Amino acid sequence: MTDPQIERKLIEIMRVISESDKPIGARNIADELQSRGYNLGERAVRYHLRILDERGFTEKHGYNGRTITTFGRKELDDALIGDRLGFVITRIEELIYNTNYDPISKEGNVIVNLSTLDKNDFDNALDVMKYAASGGMCISPNIKIFEEDSDSGVYVPEGSVGIATVCSITYDGVLLRNGIPVKPVYGGILEMEHNDPVQFRDLISYSGTSIDPVKIFMIRHATSVLDVLDTGNGRILANIRTIPSSAVDKAQEVLHQLEASGLGNVMNIGSSAYDLCGAPVEEGLSGILVGVGVNMISAVEEAGIPVSTSPVSTVLDYKVMSKL
Repeated sequence: MTDPQIERKLIEIMRVISESDKPIGARNIADELQSRGYNLGERAVRYHLRILDERGFTEKHGYNGRTITTFGRKELDDALIGDRLGFVITRIEELIYNTNYDPISKEGNVIVNLSTLDKNDFDNALDVMKYAASGGMCISPNIKIFEEDSDSGVYVPEGSVGIATVCSITYDGVLLRNGIPVKPVYGGILEMEHNDPVQFRDLISYSGTSIDPVKIFMIRHATSVLDVLDTGNGRILANIRTIPSSAVDKAQEVLHQLEASGLGNVMNIGSSAYDLCGAPVEEGLSGILVGVGVNMISAVEEAGIPVSTSPVSTVLDYKVMSKL
């Protein structure tokens, strides 16, 4: 039996092919997978395509690429439905486990979001990101730049630049390493008034979707981060994780250490929907409300600069990141 991780990638490749209105090649498939949070290079995609061809799920059309077969479309409709629903939270939990950032020494791996944009837009995008970071619309002002020809293992399309920003799920990893059980539960659009969080306008559960909730809201262009920066009023991206209520004091201590180390954007900790802007919390648990790290990338998009982003993408050594 094929490894479950490979099966998930095969399903996602089939989805990409099925959504194309013409034959699509390995390079374009790799680009689209990158935007969906799968860091597969062109060579790896070709390997998976051979498996799909052998199973009769895809058909090769010379150098033009591949299409999905009727057999493959049926398999896509039927296969791994429950597995795909749980894949997002499973991948996030794996990254949480691999986070070892120490806020005291300011060393270790943090979770990052990966964004790509055209080289010609880079300088303008950087200006917007600096403005957003100065207004608190980030977890950390530190970023990492990836060139298209770098040997970092991060795929960057030709003519583009990659930017890694610190992801809010890093908090979950640090809390876990300090003995605090933590679970990401919701991502959503948060209404802000006078720079204070007021009410979630939309929420999606991390455990009930096959696409990262933050990614969904970015695709919808549902934010108005620049308005919040200019006037204090608007909508930003935020998420909530839960911890045992008995661990709140310890969590606050850890979060204060994180803020002192330069990682901040915790908005509130509470045990009721009132505390958490309308987000429900199970009895015995407390929620931690955080503005997410890609808000400054959303600001770039709002400024009219096209960006492709994969939230909660991978882990990166914080030491290789530099301040904006």
